Amino acid sequence: MTQPGRPSRKQVLLRLDPAVHDALAAWAAAELRSTNAQIEYLLRRALSEAGRLPSGVRPIPRRGRPPKDAAPAPPPSGSAPSDPTASTPTASAPTDPGPGDRSNRG
Repeated sequence: MTQPGRPSRKQVLLRLDPAVHDALAAWAAAELRSTNAQIEYLLRRALSEAGRLPSGVRPIPRRGRPPKDAAPAPPPSGSAPSDPTASTPTASAPTDPGPGDRSNRG
């Protein structure tokens, strides 16, 4: 089944020794990938190192959350700016006027 706007992917039945599958599954889990994604990653790397990766191959689609270094979403409207150097009005502590100033005394 293909989704509109998304290229189809080939499906392959792969028979593996159970110990090889277990090793691949453990490796994939350590790298936070599915076993299928790990197999595709390893095959692409092997093809690339052998100089046999076709030039028109699309990159493996990234899934999940965007990277942490991605630009953050803009703040909701009406909120304070997130720039700490931006000038914002702040309440200042009252200052002691000194003994000669009687303007603040009741």
